[in-house]
Amino acid sequence: MHRILVVDDDETVREVVRRYLSREGHQVLEAGSGPEALAVFREHRPEVVVLDLMLPGTDGLELCRTMRAESSVGVIMLTALGLESDRVVGLEQGADDYVVKPFSPKELTLRVTRLLQRLGTAEPPRDPGLRLTDGDLIIDTRARTAQLGDEPLNLTGREFDLLAFLLANAGQAFTRKELLERVWDWSFGDDSTVTVHVRRLREKIERDPSQPRRLVTVWGRGYRYDRTE
Repeated sequence: MHRILVVDDDETVREVVRRYLSREGHQVLEAGSGPEALAVFREHRPEVVVLDLMLPGTDGLELCRTMRAESSVGVIMLTALGLESDRVVGLEQGADDYVVKPFSPKELTLRVTRLLQRLGTAEPPRDPGLRLTDGDLIIDTRARTAQLGDEPLNLTGREFDLLAFLLANAGQAFTRKELLERVWDWSFGDDSTVTVHVRRLREKIERDPSQPRRLVTVWGRGYRYDRTE
């Protein structure tokens, strides 16, 4: 049984989402405001948070930043804002996924299931070894930990999967669409999601994110991991 925290000020939305997630055997926690959500989060430590962007007391972006600073919890953002720029902001604050309102409860349930799978198992790399290394970068796909030098890397589930996949396939370029399919397991979706995650990873593993040496852009193609060893 997985603990899922649903945060929305609309009680009807929470009830519908709770009903669908409960059918899948999940333990569903609820909160209707930012402060309440943070209290529930800190007490129960859910594995995934379904988080509305617009909340009374504390907005969803601030809450997402706080949660991601304290843990590697998976976050799916609910937003009534359909603009790409609005969705990108949520991803930049640490969200793993987003769903635009009005949404299908079945789709949301599927996205929660897929995110839980991602958090529990790494994307199988081409090399099935459990330890991936590149100089001072070390990734343990079984423990789902990563460190750069002596410092642990605080990665979201998606960031970990993306980094592990690219390092396991170092030297090979992938389009954003291919990465959505191989890492996110999406056959459709906004490929700006990939762009945002690459940008966040560069900030965590590159000495100079503006001139990346590991996660490089292949113009006209996508992205490639280049070994530094």
